[in-house]
Amino acid sequence: MKKIIAIALTVISFSTVSAQKVERKPLPKDVQIKLALQAAPEDLRPGAKVYGYDENGKFVVLQEPTNNSKMVCLAPDYKMATYYSYAYPQSMDEFMERGRQLIAEGKRKQRDEIREQEFKAGKLKIPQTPTILYGYWGEASNVNTETGEIKDAKRRYVIYMPFAKAEDIGLSSKHNNIGMPWLMDEGGYKAHIMITPPLEHNHGGH
Repeated sequence: MKKIIAIALTVISFSTVSAQKVERKPLPKDVQIKLALQAAPEDLRPGAKVYGYDENGKFVVLQEPTNNSKMVCLAPDYKMATYYSYAYPQSMDEFMERGRQLIAEGKRKQRDEIREQEFKAGKLKIPQTPTILYGYWGEASNVNTETGEIKDAKRRYVIYMPFAKAEDIGLSSKHNNIGMPWLMDEGGYKAHIMITPPLEHNHGGH
């Protein structure tokens, strides 16, 4: 019995050590910037503003914009097993920042409702012309820390068109798995066109 208990304690101890080993820490600043920039079109990456995490895990600005760049890029949340990078125009930054604030306050489920109320009350600015969000993601284990590219990465494009109606712009409002654009949140304050290329055609770094 003592031998069994000893083995059990050894297994528990090993499991605890293993769990501690997989605890994630923020990536080096330069790697985060490279990862964040991968989300944006290549010609819009130079001079982009980049958000990420400092060595203590605080969400901060890693790179201020230069060369009159209006592109904003977000480095992945280092605590996640899947890394998501995003990019969008500066005109959407207030809208996105408010979303991050509400999530930090534990109001993820109420986020859209609150932002809509604030928008209608004139407290939150949201572009009323088409604006795009670029998504780039893949497994953390597939990250190339030299280039910031992710092996077998996937991409998605979201074009915001507030209050758009699917029929008016010739789109379906139903999801599909063939990469065809469709309209989500039809008629709402953040109606948007979803474009997800077929996964087998996605390649990291392109």
